[in-house]
Amino acid sequence: MQHAVIVSTVRTPIGRAHKGSLAAVRPDDLLAHTVAEALARVPDLVPESVDDLVVGCALPGGEQGFNIARIAAILLGWDHVPGVTVNRFCTSSLQAVRMAAQAVRCGDAEVVVAAGVESQSRLARGSSDTWPGTENPVFGAAGQRTVERSGPDAAPWSDPRTEGRTPDPYIPVGLAAENVADVYGITRADMDAYATRSHRLTRLALAESFHFGDIVAVKSPDGTTTATDDCPRTGVTAQTLAALPPRFRPDGRITAGNSAPLSDGAAAVVVMSEEYARAHGHVPLARILSTGVSAATPETEGPAPVAATRTALTRAGLSLSDIDTVAGNEPFAAQVLAYCAELGLDPERMNPHGGSIALGEPYGAAGARLTTTALTALRHDDHSTALVSVVAAGGQGMAMVLERTS
Repeated sequence: MQHAVIVSTVRTPIGRAHKGSLAAVRPDDLLAHTVAEALARVPDLVPESVDDLVVGCALPGGEQGFNIARIAAILLGWDHVPGVTVNRFCTSSLQAVRMAAQAVRCGDAEVVVAAGVESQSRLARGSSDTWPGTENPVFGAAGQRTVERSGPDAAPWSDPRTEGRTPDPYIPVGLAAENVADVYGITRADMDAYATRSHRLTRLALAESFHFGDIVAVKSPDGTTTATDDCPRTGVTAQTLAALPPRFRPDGRITAGNSAPLSDGAAAVVVMSEEYARAHGHVPLARILSTGVSAATPETEGPAPVAATRTALTRAGLSLSDIDTVAGNEPFAAQVLAYCAELGLDPERMNPHGGSIALGEPYGAAGARLTTTALTALRHDDHSTALVSVVAAGGQGMAMVLERTS
């Protein structure tokens, strides 16, 4: 079986949804621009060599519909390149990387571009979810429990499966974060402290130009060009975060400050067989050692990637102590802290150069963006191994283990 290697990664700046620098950019244009840049970063790699384009998108409708992967290929003039769009919510583009690696390993492809895109700003023009009357009525009672738990003085969460009841797969992700905080005893102060750390490390990374080589500049329809992330803020402290009101329950702990802001962005990863890379003079950045996928109850979400992480580590023949850097998404501080608690992972090891609470998290692009950041961290810190972990709505999780090769 061939090794799958990554030879290029790139991401766009992350724009704040609705009022940020990418709000006027169509997601298919954003995706095409990013994919083209990922290929351009590999000297002498031409589009004719690409076997497939796999794209993650969490809400593939409207401008993100019509199989956006294929739309992007045609926009680029790559009519010969097939395209498929996959949806596993925030794990979508990590799933795209996984599928690319699987195709390469089994010999079905030599070069696959894996990417992800999400534009929260453009969802007013249609999305795949939240249309009235589309939720399965089987989950009606579960949905009513969610409504009741969103009010004041709700009892601590308990797993409905233990009482023979169906969980709510449509639960708002913020309420799932409230539930996981109940289970793991995560306080508002814990969440705000983690969020403060995310902002502090992100500001430090920006000061060091840590992300500089990762980002491709994007031109908006009005001609302005953006090359920096919108969302990081200055002056964020535990005290300023403590002043923010709860977002999902009147007596809750989840706030805009300890959550990732809604955002727009794309990222792309070029995967190929190591044999092909060496034969054609392409320099592998990292070898994909293993991946894993797992699921838990949709009503908490946070621990969902734990089993995937353990599986990926086992398949790579490694333990958590063998991992040099950990890159994980941060939809809510509560979810990160629950994941760390379950694994026995010191939260200080997560995202040493800041995370999506400060940067923002375009859902479908999260896994590819984290892969890009993880490889930058390996080079910047002169480390060898990285773990990428993503939690997603619906109570799913994915993990991938990377080994630096250059």
